[in-house]
Amino acid sequence: MSCSVSGVRPAGRLAMVGDWLRGHAGLIRLLQWLVVLVYAVLLIVPALLPLPDETAHVWNHITVLAEFAFWGIWWPFVLLSMLLFGRLWCGVLCPEGALAEWAARRGKGRPIPRWMRWGGWPFVAFVCTTVYGQMVSVYQYPKAALLVLGGSTLAAVAVGYWYTRGKRAWCRYLCPVNGVFALLSKLAPVHFRVSESAWQASVANKRAIPIKAVDCAPLQPIRQMQGASGCHMCGRCSSHRDAVALAWRSPSDEVVRLGASQADGWQTLLIVFGLLGVAIGAFHWSASPWFVAIKQALAEWLIDREWFWPLETDAPWWLFTHYPEKNDVFSWLDGGLLLAYIGVTALVLGLVSSLLLALAVRMGGRWQWQRLHHLAQALIPLAGCGVFLGLTAVTLTLLRGEGVYWHWINDLRLALLLAANLWSMWLAQGIVRQWCRGWRVLPSLLAFAAVLAWVDSAWGWLFWWW
Repeated sequence: MSCSVSGVRPAGRLAMVGDWLRGHAGLIRLLQWLVVLVYAVLLIVPALLPLPDETAHVWNHITVLAEFAFWGIWWPFVLLSMLLFGRLWCGVLCPEGALAEWAARRGKGRPIPRWMRWGGWPFVAFVCTTVYGQMVSVYQYPKAALLVLGGSTLAAVAVGYWYTRGKRAWCRYLCPVNGVFALLSKLAPVHFRVSESAWQASVANKRAIPIKAVDCAPLQPIRQMQGASGCHMCGRCSSHRDAVALAWRSPSDEVVRLGASQADGWQTLLIVFGLLGVAIGAFHWSASPWFVAIKQALAEWLIDREWFWPLETDAPWWLFTHYPEKNDVFSWLDGGLLLAYIGVTALVLGLVSSLLLALAVRMGGRWQWQRLHHLAQALIPLAGCGVFLGLTAVTLTLLRGEGVYWHWINDLRLALLLAANLWSMWLAQGIVRQWCRGWRVLPSLLAFAAVLAWVDSAWGWLFWWW
């Protein structure tokens, strides 16, 4: 036990991990710069080299190694880390966050403008980045990866240079995956818990020496902080006023207990139309026989009318995929249909899911928009699982190129989807029971189960039925 002016604070093993993070800030910064170096090499060098041929492998070509590192390991397992450890990646390893903070310590220090605080940026940035990545085939080509990832990094440095003094305004407001990371970290079993009583005791104690404020890079109001969605888990606030400690919690706590106060329309849009709409459309189109059939029918229709310009393949590589040496070139028809396919998929999946969510709310009692936004958060496990499965499909494609085949992978996919459905139902029942009791609970949960079945069907087409 460690005693202080603010009372007694248990020094559990998990709390000691938080204190270790705080006490080893120099080592963490060194680790961050090492990640920045590796990130820069894997991002820039492949873009300067010729595209690899069929003899290239992970062990003999840096372009293939970078592709596997970014899209086979980094993205899917960073998402998984959010569910396990909260936003530890953001606070300890993320190269963009480290560079944005470094630039902010040397920049103009201007106040954060009102436009940057707009609540819709997490949704808009995620949608735009996801769709544009498909337009330029970001998973397959190093120049596209440099454009998308490098462009985001340059924007992070520029925002850091112009706004705040030593903070991560980019990470807090504009990062394309900030909203997704915030959603997934709601389910993490660990967080930095803040004791209001211990904080008040520290402030009220007249004998206490002045305590320096915490340098919270993601601009969190630490005293009022509840949950883990905005915390970067860097440990800088650990043991502050003996009121902050890394602690265990129920994976349902933030969604069920705090979800109603944290919910808003933009967050619901990100879940329902972003992760369960745009993301699914982005994973679907390249494997969809419907896409091929529609493209062929449209091409024939255009040729019959001698409208040939949509079939031209003169779009630049930074607008639509254009790599003739790989026989991978988008026509204007390909690009336009890609956008339409993702857009229609997002609208159909999102609208039906929204209607079923609304039905679940109404079946549970009095209609309220806040209840809809709260219940939508119960879909986070399924949304996160879907994106993880979609990204690991890229991993498996890359592994097949190396001669590695996992024939049991569809069984694992089914098991993960089943687990995600059960997790979402568990969250939903905890939320619905806050509104109603007795017979109303069952029909509300049945309507929510219909949402899950509707989303599951989209993954069924991709992994089993096509």
